[in-house]
Amino acid sequence: MKKKPKPRIALLREKAGLTQLELSRLVGVTESTIQNWESGRTGTDHIERIIRFCKALNCQVEDLIEYKDELTEEFVTKPTSLNDIHHLLGTEEATSTSRFEAGYSQHPKAPEISF
Repeated sequence: MKKKPKPRIALLREKAGLTQLELSRLVGVTESTIQNWESGRTGTDHIERIIRFCKALNCQVEDLIEYKDELTEEFVTKPTSLNDIHHLLGTEEATSTSRFEAGYSQHPKAPEISF
């Protein structure tokens, strides 16, 4: 006979000294969602699947997701030229070759200012 799972969320929440409202805000769900999870009306099947994932992969829950910043995800390769940097920054120059890539290594002469 299959055992019916009984969530331990309420026990753990109370042990942490949190109300359902406080936990809901920390987790990013509504208070009624917390109530449903605690009563076992919903959510238990998702928790069981996560437990099975962890057992099958011999890992902790935190190991299932890797967080990367969005910039890293979008631009996997490092820029190799000034044009690449301009492209990444959205400041592409009108010409396809910059001063530096054309062989200029010094700043252009500043205009003279007379007083």
